[in-house]
Amino acid sequence: MPMIRLTAPAGSLSDGGRATVQKDLAAALLRWERAPENAFFRSQAWSYLIELPGGAQTTAEDDAPRYLVEVTVPQGSLSERRKAGLVEETTRIVLEAAGLDAADAMRVWVQIREQPDGTWGVGGDIYRFADIVALAKEQAGG
Repeated sequence: MPMIRLTAPAGSLSDGGRATVQKDLAAALLRWERAPENAFFRSQAWSYLIELPGGAQTTAEDDAPRYLVEVTVPQGSLSERRKAGLVEETTRIVLEAAGLDAADAMRVWVQIREQPDGTWGVGGDIYRFADIVALAKEQAGG
């Protein structure tokens, strides 16, 4: 049950990028989590776009747009290799959505937050990682 949130300055994404970036990020997260490819899991991959008003983001050096991708997943759902792949792919997705190239990659930060087991509530119940794995196996037919 992953969640991904992109925070970006308003107007810093292309029109096409703004229209697709949330679904692209959610799909990437599901791929790297190895979730079953079905409507149920796609509906549980929440994706947010938070656009900051002008002047709300800067650095000590300049006002060029920066992008923060925050990923929340159950603890243990991503290996180190899959975390690295997720960071690489989400960075590429954000750069494309903003009309930037690899030279601007340092303007995209990805933070992966692992939710400790037993602290994820859904529908009024606590879901542990083992519960989610069992649900994924059930949804995948096995």
